[in-house]
Amino acid sequence: MTRLNKYNSLILCSLVAFFILLSDRVSKFIIVQSLRFGESLEVTSFFNIVRVENKGVTFGLLSGAAQPYVFAAVSLVVAALLCVWAKKDKLIRLPASLIIGGAIGNIVDRIINGAVIDFLDFHLLAYHWPAFNIADSAIVIGTAVLFFISYGEERK
Repeated sequence: MTRLNKYNSLILCSLVAFFILLSDRVSKFIIVQSLRFGESLEVTSFFNIVRVENKGVTFGLLSGAAQPYVFAAVSLVVAALLCVWAKKDKLIRLPASLIIGGAIGNIVDRIINGAVIDFLDFHLLAYHWPAFNIADSAIVIGTAVLFFISYGEERK
C-alpha cells in the first residue's frame, strides 16, 4: 500500500470513528432533553426508547463493579491499542474505527455523567434486552467483525 493510500485509509477510519462519536453524542443529547430518567416511549410492540443510566460496561455488564473513571481509563487504553493495531493492519481499520468511536462516546458519558446514557430498549413479551446506545452497537459490531477476521486468518 502506498503512503498516500495508507494515509487516506487512516483518514477514512478517523471519519468513521468521528461519525460514530457524533451520532452517539447527538442521540444521547436528544434523549436527555426529551425524556426524564426512567421515562419510556413505546415505538413498536417490541421496541421502546427509554432513558436509563448504565454504570457498567456494554449492556450493563459489571454494573457497580468499578468506579466510572476506571472503566473510562480501561476504554481509553483499549482505544489507544486499537489505534496502534489499526495503523499497522489495514484489515482491521474499519472495525477498530467502530470500536474506537463507540468507546470514546461512552468515555465522554462516564466523565460527564459518571454513567453511560442508554436508550434503545428491545423486548419480547416480558423479556427486555438490556438497554443500549449507538456507541454500544458500534462496539459490538466492530468486535464481532474483528472476531471473524481473526478467526478467518487463523484458519488459513
